[in-house]
Amino acid sequence: MSLINPNDSIERQNEKLLQIAQSLMRRVEQKNDQSGLAYQQFERAALLETQVRQRTRELEKTLDLLRETNARLEQANVETEQTRSNIAEAIETIDEGFALFDPNERLVHFNSRFCSDIGDVADQLKEGLLFSDYVTMISHSRFLAVPAGQTPEDWARMRLSHHSQDHVVFNVSLVWNRWLQISEHRTAHGGTVILQTDVTDMMLSEREERDKMLGQQTEILQATLDHLNQGVCIFNNQGQLVGWNKIMNRMLALPPERGVLGLPFSTLLLTLEKETVFHGGFSAEKLLRWTQRRAHRRPIAFEVTRGATRTLSIFAQEMPDRGFVISITDVSAERNATRALSQINETLEQGVIARTEELGEALADAVRANASKSRFVAAASHDLLQPLSAAKLFMSSLSDRLDEPDARLVLSKAENALLGMENIIGALLDISKLDAGEAAFDKSAVSLSPILALLRDELTPMAQDKGLHLTIIDSGLSILSDVGYLRRILQNLITNAIKYTQTGRIVVGVRRTGSTARIEVWDTGPGIAMEHRETIFQEFARLDQLNSSDGLGLGLAIVERAAKGLGHDLTLQSEVGKGSCFGLTVKIATGPHGNRLGLPKSSAKWGNAIEGMVVLLVENDLRLANAISLMIETHGAEVLLAHNATEAKNLLAEIQLVPDFMLLDYQLGPDASGIQLYRDLIDTYGRIPTAMISADRSEELHRACHTNKLQLLSKPIDKEKLLEFFTNALQGQNI
Repeated sequence: MSLINPNDSIERQNEKLLQIAQSLMRRVEQKNDQSGLAYQQFERAALLETQVRQRTRELEKTLDLLRETNARLEQANVETEQTRSNIAEAIETIDEGFALFDPNERLVHFNSRFCSDIGDVADQLKEGLLFSDYVTMISHSRFLAVPAGQTPEDWARMRLSHHSQDHVVFNVSLVWNRWLQISEHRTAHGGTVILQTDVTDMMLSEREERDKMLGQQTEILQATLDHLNQGVCIFNNQGQLVGWNKIMNRMLALPPERGVLGLPFSTLLLTLEKETVFHGGFSAEKLLRWTQRRAHRRPIAFEVTRGATRTLSIFAQEMPDRGFVISITDVSAERNATRALSQINETLEQGVIARTEELGEALADAVRANASKSRFVAAASHDLLQPLSAAKLFMSSLSDRLDEPDARLVLSKAENALLGMENIIGALLDISKLDAGEAAFDKSAVSLSPILALLRDELTPMAQDKGLHLTIIDSGLSILSDVGYLRRILQNLITNAIKYTQTGRIVVGVRRTGSTARIEVWDTGPGIAMEHRETIFQEFARLDQLNSSDGLGLGLAIVERAAKGLGHDLTLQSEVGKGSCFGLTVKIATGPHGNRLGLPKSSAKWGNAIEGMVVLLVENDLRLANAISLMIETHGAEVLLAHNATEAKNLLAEIQLVPDFMLLDYQLGPDASGIQLYRDLIDTYGRIPTAMISADRSEELHRACHTNKLQLLSKPIDKEKLLEFFTNALQGQNI
């Protein structure tokens, strides 16, 4: 049996041992005998004293360790509390509202800025608040601007749907035109952090910039209208006048702007009727009925005369928003010229009239299409290219009848001018797609010599008018590029050099450097400062205010974007006061190449291969149809002319004759196409060599022609390509 209870504490055990030792010592001292029992008790007492000392030292060590552990724990608690305080202060100092919800969707912590803009919710926030209750309070807050058509419950459902995502950022509209950006993120342990940022200033700034941009676009549109040589007025879908240009003011003597804005068309018609005579079976009542329709207005065109000698051409067309545009062109000079030239060759007269009238209509199309860029491109391609095609074919036919070299030279230059206009129009149609990223670049081997020669003929008179010397050095190189875009780039660079150079000269040349060529345009103009060298390639940028009325500053912007799309390196060297040099680096073509620009060539190589043949021509444009017919008949073939699909079918059925070739216009009316007519005719008469003619350059038409094995001849019709189609068909080559 042990004298010490092991369940006692160390202190109690030591106390008992000390008492036992003292008791034993007293007994030993009281006894005089030296018996063995007394000695044994003494030894036991000594042993017990040794154990007490050992236990005492162990106890002291244990107490020291306990005190050290308590000190460390206290320091850890102090550091933890300091860290918590620092985090709370840091969260409080941030500009955004902050809140933390735990994995159980309960609010753990938030700063004073959280929901500070939503006062009635901020007062109810407290730790332990459920997220769903927080959303409900927000949805019913009087400070929340619930979108029109939504209820607070709808808004709450929308907010909870955002909450289901791990990371989401969205804006919330408040009353008094204020905005909060909410950024919500899921933590690694399943909690949710919410940040609220006041973005009111940013939203207002964006609105201001948007309004400013709309104002600039309105100014650009007005400047475009004012640069047209036609009177243009735009009406909304209520028939009220909302826009017009200066030419319209002069033509109709409109009152000041504050008195004419919102003017009903019927009131404007009263002004138009004064001293006005309608022609072609048209009348003021018919025009008024057209404007009063709410939809499905077909374009109308007619002419009127005012006074004794003034003739106005009027064109009206509906816009996508059910409004309409009316353009008025003063064609008095053209009509007078037509009457004065009535005795000249009928073919040339028709060509001039077609070109004059169609160019006027194309300008009107450009104004009508301001609301839709793609619609403008389609209208311009159709209205501009048809008269050019007719004029080219008339001149090609006339060239075969002239024997005098001087006359043929003059006619050749006229053909070059028309061809230059054709290439410009084609380039403009493609360049309009650059901004939308839809431009199609047809890179192939291009001979520089024809392009430089054409630019020399076109731009030398312009330079001479300013007293400048323009030198364009010929080059026999062929390069890899798109002929239309390349010509447009060089024309813009040379035109800019002429416009900004007051004295001296402009030199255009080509340097060969290994596998590339560098086309350079040098001038002795004022030069371009370093800080302006990026600005000049921006839209509507003009450094010389003296020339601010000459164009809208789009030339170099087109150059820069077209060069980038073609992969040509465009560079600029300039010294203020001495001049500038624009350079275009292109790759040299290594394979065979031809006359990619399509300059006039002799048609003698085709001979009279189609003599005695019968060609069915279906074309709804009378002037173009006459021009194509004249050219074909000049080479000995007979032409069966029809103006629509029904007339073509009836004609072939009546004469019981299968033509050798067919030329079909793609656009034969709102409900008919050349493709459908071709299918109907081959079902009846079998397969006949056929070419589709159209100003439409869409990929859809190309695919349709390829599917039906049809040759596509783009307007304006090139005489050489048309004769090449006949020859290939006779030789049995694939069309």
